[in-house]
Amino acid sequence: MPAQLGINGFGRIGRLVFRAASANPDVKVVAVNDPFMPLDYMLYQLKYDSVHGRFNGTIATSEEDGKEFLIVNGDRIQVFHEKDPAAIGWGATGSDYVCESTGIFTQKEKAELHLGGGAKKVIISAPPKDAVPMYVMGVNHHKYTGSDTVVSNASCTT
Repeated sequence: MPAQLGINGFGRIGRLVFRAASANPDVKVVAVNDPFMPLDYMLYQLKYDSVHGRFNGTIATSEEDGKEFLIVNGDRIQVFHEKDPAAIGWGATGSDYVCESTGIFTQKEKAELHLGGGAKKVIISAPPKDAVPMYVMGVNHHKYTGSDTVVSNASCTT
């Protein structure tokens, strides 16, 4: 079963994480949160990228019972517009992991707010502001033991 991922922040980094996850059968994006981006603009921004080109797949939107969804390659991805990470229903969507890509919640205490919404682990996509452990694939990823609930991948350089 693929890892269930939620993405907080659908700017440049969040969309690139989405694209990478979409191409990886071991990861499934199940939710996206961005308090400032309307659903139709999310669709447009994901579909067209000035550097990476058009998204390789189908993208649509739907609204049902007051909930918004991106429909990507037939998969429904719930969309939230919450400013408070604890108010995002990560658990209800099945998100085990959250990629924190807003650049705002880069301290452990702030990133842990996602756990209140039901996420089990948080990956900060930027350098942390405090003692959050950093893991870089190919450098020190082998030191990760699985016990940390909040980690950073050290940089959000595109």
